[in-house]
Amino acid sequence: MKAITLDRSQPSKLLLTNVQEVPLTKGEVRVLVKAAALNHRDEWCRQGLYPNIKDGVILGSDGAGIVIEVGEEVNENWLQKEVIINPALNWGNNQKVQSTSFEILGMPRNGTLAETVIVPADRLHEKPSHLTWEEAAALPLAGLTAFRAVTYQGDIQAGDSLLVTGFGGGVAQFAVQFGLAIGASVSTSTSSDVKLKKAKDLGVVNAFNYHNDNWISKANEETSGFDVIIDGAVGDTLNQLIQVAKPGGKIVFYGATLGNPSKLEARKIFWNQLKILGTTMGSDQDFEGMVSLVREHRIKPIIDQVFQFEQAAEAFDKMREGKQMGKIVLLP
Repeated sequence: MKAITLDRSQPSKLLLTNVQEVPLTKGEVRVLVKAAALNHRDEWCRQGLYPNIKDGVILGSDGAGIVIEVGEEVNENWLQKEVIINPALNWGNNQKVQSTSFEILGMPRNGTLAETVIVPADRLHEKPSHLTWEEAAALPLAGLTAFRAVTYQGDIQAGDSLLVTGFGGGVAQFAVQFGLAIGASVSTSTSSDVKLKKAKDLGVVNAFNYHNDNWISKANEETSGFDVIIDGAVGDTLNQLIQVAKPGGKIVFYGATLGNPSKLEARKIFWNQLKILGTTMGSDQDFEGMVSLVREHRIKPIIDQVFQFEQAAEAFDKMREGKQMGKIVLLP
């Protein structure tokens, strides 16, 4: 079958190649991939910035398709079902944190950037009927991460004020939509006025361009601060977020694309009794809740651009440059 593997001997670090399909083992299914989507995790693997990476592994955590084969002890009712794949493996029974055997589909286990993918049957969920294949493929990893950040770590309630930074990225766009669906008063920040307009079209109350020096004072004037802030950058922007958090508020971060902060406004954190929380992916319970919310509110992922497998390097490059508005999708 055709697949995109990590190959650091290539200029692009990617190789579109033919990979031998392998037999199913007990409890597994084979899914014909109709669409797959990229996450920053895939780019970090390409750059060698992710642990336990190895060449020859098929990349990709997000995918949607049709079940074409079931293994031993798998209900045959799954055959020919349209499904999305939960890429979080071995979370465990503790809702608070993942187990030590937790892993994510796409490294070190073969992922979704292939014509077919093998996954445990318990990773399957029926595709929400209102989603296209491209939209369904865009949902799993970013949707799961955003849902846990919003509902479990952030504990957002109707009427709460929520700030989601970096609108345009996959997790951020879902966090905005999930916050709106729950009934929060949602604001966002980003670097592009075009992205801010898109956020406004979705229903956000306030949108800030964080390249403007006065965005912090403007945010405090317009909102009186935020109950919850969801961020994927951290770095020295963390101190800016501390300035716009309400006393008793929470800052939830799911990534650190800007690295560690060089300093920390510790006094303001303890005086205002702020909570700074980390979050990663989500449990099976979170995934089920995320799919239910998407179905109930007919939430649709924002798709930036759809590429063919043959254009994989171009798709990865666009994601690395941060030019996308929404998710980048690949078709076999």
